[in-house]
Amino acid sequence: MRELYPLRIDAFAHIAPEKYRKALEKEAPDLCRYMIDPVGPLYDLEHRFRLMDRYEGLVQIIVPSWPSVEFAAPGKAVDLAKITNDEMANLVLKYPERFVAGVACLPMNDVDAALKEAERAIDQLRFRGVLIYTPINDRPLDSPEFMPLYEMMAQYDLPILIHPMRAPDYPDYRTESESKYRVYMTFGWPYETTIAMTRIVFSGILEKYPNLKFVTHHCGGMVTFFEERIKQFYDIADRRREIFNKDLRKAPIDYYKMFYNDTAIYGNTAGLMVGYGFAGPDHLLFGVDFPLGDMDFGNRNYRQTINAIERMDISDEDRRKIYQGNAKKIFRLPI
Repeated sequence: MRELYPLRIDAFAHIAPEKYRKALEKEAPDLCRYMIDPVGPLYDLEHRFRLMDRYEGLVQIIVPSWPSVEFAAPGKAVDLAKITNDEMANLVLKYPERFVAGVACLPMNDVDAALKEAERAIDQLRFRGVLIYTPINDRPLDSPEFMPLYEMMAQYDLPILIHPMRAPDYPDYRTESESKYRVYMTFGWPYETTIAMTRIVFSGILEKYPNLKFVTHHCGGMVTFFEERIKQFYDIADRRREIFNKDLRKAPIDYYKMFYNDTAIYGNTAGLMVGYGFAGPDHLLFGVDFPLGDMDFGNRNYRQTINAIERMDISDEDRRKIYQGNAKKIFRLPI
């Protein structure tokens, strides 16, 4: 196994550096206690490294953990983003054998500041992408104020990672005040990813910036599993002269296939084969949502996901792309 796949690059590995954790604890203690403190590997490097050492050749592209810094006022969000990025940059420098790159935290409730921070993170800190959430302060990703970020990242030729977020006070039905049974997270987050992808497609962002790279969490949400439904329903819309896609030069489904998707569906081989079949071997990246969504702090998800990838009915060459080749190419990693 080692000879075939000398590296397994986790392209979406969450982290909450200790200085950021302390700043969050001061700014929003309840969020810190709920979202960060219970998950040791987010901030405890010894714990993190012990888990990583169980998997030969495992390295990580580190990505800021939830919550998004937009919970804070714009000025404070900028401070939190800078603390996070500075600490992540230090970790990449200190542990290059563990962390092959960082993805920047952006204060998207101040777009001008976010652009400056993206520029600083990439040019000075040598980050290899940026993270945004969907929605951004309840605004869709195709809002006009976010277009300068897309133009910038297209020029850098570096990816934008999209993380879904939906709170429990987002009800499942309009007659209720909150979501029940963790529906908001279990099903709401993949749906949120699907909405974001759809808004990006039909707003023409990928038509305008065809080299722009978006990486979705959880294997593209619902999109990869509903390919034929997407084709059928937008064909119907077109026949009924619903012309919301009038500026697109290709079929909508072709733009959906331009997204890159990670393997963080927790060890579902059949689901991974759907994602693989949807966009092809060049658009699937190894990722497990580390260390979140796992009562074993990431160990279960690594074990289950690796086992699922090994069970995929694909060539060794394509499996190598998933584990390492695609991440090297998309993030332009110097390894």
